[in-house]
This record gives sequence, C-alpha cells and structure tokens, in this order.
Amino acid sequence: MEIWINPDCSKCRSALSVLDAEKAEYTVRRYLEDPPDEREIREVLTRLGLEPWDITRTGESAAVELGLADWPRTPESRDRWIRALAAHPILIQRPIITADDGPAVVARTEEAVRSLLPPR
Repeated sequence: MEIWINPDCSKCRSALSVLDAEKAEYTVRRYLEDPPDEREIREVLTRLGLEPWDITRTGESAAVELGLADWPRTPESRDRWIRALAAHPILIQRPIITADDGPAVVARTEEAVRSLLPPR
C-alpha cells in the first residue's frame, strides 16, 4: 500500500503509527514534495468513491486565494477542481492510503487506517 502524507500532520503521523504497530508493508509518498498529477488524482478519487471537493482542504490559504468556497460542485466543474488539486497539492486532504488490491481511504481515523489492513 501507499500512504500520501505531510510529515508535519498529526493525523499522518498517527496513521503511520498504526501501520507500523500492525507491521504493515507500505510506501510513504510525501505528496507536497512529490505531488500527484491529474491522472493520479482521478485514479485515487475513483478508488475512494469521492469527488475532488470531498478531499479538498478548503481552510488552506491557497483555497481562500482561489475562492474555492464559491466554486460549483458539479460534474461540469470536476476537472477544474482536479486541476487545482494538482497545482496546489497542499489542498489535498491527508493522509490518503491506497491498497495494492484497489481500495483507498482518507485515513484520518484509526478505524479508517485499519479498514485497509487484513483481519487479525
């Protein structure tokens, strides 16, 4: 599995702690240093079953500067949102874990992290 993190984020550090405690095999992607492109964002959204506005950190200063609060949340505006996430990766909710077998979660809780781990 792969986990997209910001090392300064407490939720990311918590998710890593759960993965380590469970001896899970994973790859860390510091998505601010190695940002996903539009194709990768689309793929993750499909795996999450979410829309781009669902994983957007609207409280970030970049979101305010872009005026995201006023952007429509419609199928027609989807590409615009994805372009914004690719151009400003700080706007992507974190951490996101993608499992090798397909599923993905926004892993902000221990339960979400554990949902991708094999049962004990």
